[in-house]
Amino acid sequence: MKNWWKVKTCGVEEINEGSIDGGSQYSLSNGVLPSLGARSNRRVVLRQFIISPFDPRYRIWETFLVILVFYTAWVSPYEFGFLQNPIAGLAIADNVVNGFFAIDIILTFFVAYLDPQTFLLIDDWKKICWRYVSTWFFFDIISTLPSEAIEKILPHTMQAYGLFNMLRLWRLRRASKMFSRLEKDRNISYFWIRCCKLIFVTLFAVHCAACFYYYIAAHYPDPKKTWIGVEMDDFHKADLWLRYVTSIYWSITTLTTTGYGDLHPVNIREMVFDILFMLFNLGLTAYLIGNMTNLVVHGTSRTRKFRDTIQAASSFALRNRLPVRLQEQMLAHLCLKHRTDSEGLQQQEILESLPKAIKSSISHFLFYSLLDKVYLFRGVSNDLLFQLVSEMKAEYFPPKEDVILENEAPTDLYVLVSGAMDLIVHRNGAEQVVQVVNSGDICGEIGVLCYRPQLFTVRTRRLCQLLRLNRTILLSLVQANVGDGAIIMNNLLEHLQQQTDPFMQSRLREIENMLAHGRMDLPLSLCFAAARGDEPLLQHLLRRGSEPNEPDMNGRTALHIAAANGSENCAVVLLAYGADPNINDSEGNIPLWDAIMGRHESVIKLLLDQGATLASGDMPQYACYAVEQDNLEMLKDFVRYGGNVSAAKSNGTTALHTAVSGGNAVIVKFLLKHGANPDATDTHGWTPRSLADFNGNEEIKALFDSKDEASQQSTAVVPDKEVSPRFLNKMTSNNSMDVTPRVREVTWADRQPRRQVNTFRNSLFGVMSAATRADPTAEGSGLSNSPTFGNQPARVILRCPGKGEAAKLVMLPETIQELLEIGCKKFGCHCTKVLTSDGAEVDEIELVRDGDQLCLVYDDKSIIPEN
Repeated sequence: MKNWWKVKTCGVEEINEGSIDGGSQYSLSNGVLPSLGARSNRRVVLRQFIISPFDPRYRIWETFLVILVFYTAWVSPYEFGFLQNPIAGLAIADNVVNGFFAIDIILTFFVAYLDPQTFLLIDDWKKICWRYVSTWFFFDIISTLPSEAIEKILPHTMQAYGLFNMLRLWRLRRASKMFSRLEKDRNISYFWIRCCKLIFVTLFAVHCAACFYYYIAAHYPDPKKTWIGVEMDDFHKADLWLRYVTSIYWSITTLTTTGYGDLHPVNIREMVFDILFMLFNLGLTAYLIGNMTNLVVHGTSRTRKFRDTIQAASSFALRNRLPVRLQEQMLAHLCLKHRTDSEGLQQQEILESLPKAIKSSISHFLFYSLLDKVYLFRGVSNDLLFQLVSEMKAEYFPPKEDVILENEAPTDLYVLVSGAMDLIVHRNGAEQVVQVVNSGDICGEIGVLCYRPQLFTVRTRRLCQLLRLNRTILLSLVQANVGDGAIIMNNLLEHLQQQTDPFMQSRLREIENMLAHGRMDLPLSLCFAAARGDEPLLQHLLRRGSEPNEPDMNGRTALHIAAANGSENCAVVLLAYGADPNINDSEGNIPLWDAIMGRHESVIKLLLDQGATLASGDMPQYACYAVEQDNLEMLKDFVRYGGNVSAAKSNGTTALHTAVSGGNAVIVKFLLKHGANPDATDTHGWTPRSLADFNGNEEIKALFDSKDEASQQSTAVVPDKEVSPRFLNKMTSNNSMDVTPRVREVTWADRQPRRQVNTFRNSLFGVMSAATRADPTAEGSGLSNSPTFGNQPARVILRCPGKGEAAKLVMLPETIQELLEIGCKKFGCHCTKVLTSDGAEVDEIELVRDGDQLCLVYDDKSIIPEN
């Protein structure tokens, strides 16, 4: 068994193991509050034989002593007033009680105490002893001594049974401490504790006054000239219980000021005592009335305050002649607020009083599952969703109350938890319901995300519970989650695209226009712009400092997406800003392979011109994929653009292995024609030839035999010699594939080093800080249209109709003549004019801006391309 003398003293943990009153360990009076910095509770274990005042077993001991105090409070005045000699039963009980208090005196020398200056539990035995001896020790000793022994010691004139017992009332301080502790215990009703305290105080005052008053009559020289002698002859011989009840009756009538009638003071002593008792009653009555009034007012003050608020609101509405509908909304909201307060539904008040971690956990438990189903937040990260839930505030709205007004400032968005609401627009002076919002729906999101006046008036149909999220908080949370901002915006656009209402479709076009011009506060990624084929938005993000090689969750960059979608203009912009044409995603795909799979010829040529090669990706996987799909055209494109069909995977498998396993003789023939090795061995020892034998495919076996015969004939023609250049030229001319080495054109991207990934510049903070700098493309920026803009050289896209559809991205020269010379070199013709995409002729180079698309005219023929 653990030594119960050693007890921890750190706050709530001061309750030792095996606590009996498990719930009371959270009461306010049950622990030592640490000082700021928590340096006050340095000692964890008290010294040997020292008792903690917060130990539960010591608390039980104190409670037992308090019960004995109640016995002392009744018997001591009773013995003093009514008994001349001790009664055997009461005398024995008194001595037993005194024995328990004597034990407590000994224990007190070993109980640690709380230093009022340092708030430390002092466990030094000498200090504990000195403190007790210098304070309450003398009073405790006097109140514990037996009455019989003291009566023998005192002089004969002072001997009176019960007189010395009155000193035991010193023990009442323990009852006062007990009531103070119980008033702070959350497991006990404060109202009933206060009522019990008032009852005990009143009964004790009545009991003591009755005992003292009877003592005055019993010791008066002439018994007939006393208050009780007038009514009762020879009252000393009357029944003791009758005399006690008579005294209590007088005490109560005097305390309640309903006397004097049948019992009243007769001699001077009684009159003096009555005067003092009635003066005491003034204070006691004030104490009782004041406490009872506070208890009653505490229960009715909320109702009184509600009535006063309703009266004030009604007066305000009448004085300002508000419409009836507004008056009803005001009163309904105030009534609902009073209802939630009176029923204990003060959700927000309770949450605000808690630490952030507990508040977040509660909000997560209550609302996370609901918010996860809202369309606007579908697909965002769990981190962002958890933070959004923590910042949302729950509110109640009565029926027919306006939550959002049309054209008001977009400060908040709302998620409906329960109930139903109407989306209302004002058309031709009348209200029209355009949509009904049900549980789990969101409203006000368009105004908040696009920062434009609210589109609808949102009005409740019945009692609704809403989650409110402030716009500023939403944007601040998205700042650290740029990808989630793009997902939120994409969800909004997809939701609007599904709407058939022309009004919503017009809002969709407005939002897309704002996105294109970069007037959105939510951060967007390059992948999002590339997926939409939005070249202006892509240029805006890159100009603001976005990293062109920024990957998404699957490792795919914006160039991957542009190549897969065939967005040539987006690919041109990305390559101009330094996007890597040979970057791999998480599956080993490169942009060139994405373009080949989509058969986007213009993008393929653009990527090849910028140095893209299939060898930089997972080339064996590309060939095997084309074979698995039985797509001969894709396989031909793979070979045409530099793919090697003999490349093997990490397990040794080649495209020929896959083709033989699939039994596709046409693809096998194509692979053998382009150098596939039928004897290549994988990690399991299988070759394409052995696979053909195993499968029994005679057609493929015949192709292998033909390949072997052709190889033998080729070896017999030129044995042990190198292939002659003439023969090489012949083979090349017979082959449909152009194997001439490509000389890649040196572009601006080659002359400019690739930028390193900058997390800050890619975040919303970086974008916003970049936005504060001067934008050379903005109107009225005050910057001239020089060939360089900011820190980046200016570049334009040239087209020449009739000389190929491929566009050329070039640096902007200093003169128009130099631009025409560049066009002559690029397209192989004599260019005479420079036109814009709208057909306007450009005479001065200062009129050209960064990123413009220009059309070159040759032989005086003005052919304008379709924009």
